[in-house]
Amino acid sequence: MTKLHELAKLGQAVWIDYIKRSFITSGGLQNWIDQGARGVTSNPTIFDRAISGSSDYDADLQRLARTSLTTEEIYEALALEDIARAAELLRPVYEATQGLDGYVSLEVSPKLAHDTAGTIAEARRLFTTLARPNVLIKVPATPAGLPAIQALIGEGINVNVTLIFSLEQYEAVAEAYISGLEKRAAAGQELGRVASVASLFVSRLDTAVDRELEQLGRADLQGKAAVANAKMVYARFKELFGGERWQRLARLGARVQRPLWASTGTKNPCYSDTLYVDSLIGPDTVNTMPPETLQAFLDHGRVALTVEEGLEEARAHLALLADVGVDLPAIMQRLQDEGVAAFAKSFDSLLASIAAKREQLRRG
Repeated sequence: MTKLHELAKLGQAVWIDYIKRSFITSGGLQNWIDQGARGVTSNPTIFDRAISGSSDYDADLQRLARTSLTTEEIYEALALEDIARAAELLRPVYEATQGLDGYVSLEVSPKLAHDTAGTIAEARRLFTTLARPNVLIKVPATPAGLPAIQALIGEGINVNVTLIFSLEQYEAVAEAYISGLEKRAAAGQELGRVASVASLFVSRLDTAVDRELEQLGRADLQGKAAVANAKMVYARFKELFGGERWQRLARLGARVQRPLWASTGTKNPCYSDTLYVDSLIGPDTVNTMPPETLQAFLDHGRVALTVEEGLEEARAHLALLADVGVDLPAIMQRLQDEGVAAFAKSFDSLLASIAAKREQLRRG
């Protein structure tokens, strides 16, 4: 038994924030599953690094280069193949946990972050094309994404809501999920197999807040905002999914929308490389980690229920940040905007790399 299995006993699932063709075909993913990993997340940046930075996809690119597919269609073919293969490897986890875990996540095009109808159409198409119950379609928690989330949940499409930074954004996401399930319930549709997670990005908040604290001459307050914010989100999660409104859905078989801690690799070398794992362990949560953080946690991470520890201190710390002049709501909104832009930039970079490789292989 590894520490990942121990976390599962405490109610936290560990997913891997990484995908690459050779990682799947070489047995790397299966090895992590055997060690207790219970899911996979991907995003445009991860796919950009995988496809642009390796020869894993060259054979497929050579074959697809001879077709009439557009560059974006070629990317989708490559990504769908990886997602489908990962989903098959994770299917036993999905079955063993009765649909709680064993998921692999694929993001809608970041170009659709501000397009509700486009997001719904693409999520529907991707979910239908993959035709596997253990797939989550990633939709950003933007103002345009929120109604899309509600609609998709209402249709029974599994959703990983991404790019959540603030408590207010989280509350809107939970409302979209619950409203979507209420729509299904009103129509007499089944609720138990609809899955969703709410992905709160953690380390990026410390990076941004620490920068402001440095300028304010308050370095003594650095390194605490991200964990404090996540603890507040978890407390709100328990409230929202503990009341009578939720219990009505739970009695019909609905599952809670678990908080997922994302961006949990430590950016600041002065902080513990397992800071955003050790501090946020609790029931009904997911932590998705890059392989380096997974390895670090297996080596020297601490398994203990921690997410509800120091809640009052967390609340006081966030209030103190406001008192010294840190505008957390503005920072959190900026981080979401930057996250959307960064994924769009990675997507453009990825398409450019595919186009260049395609041309090179055509000439080759």
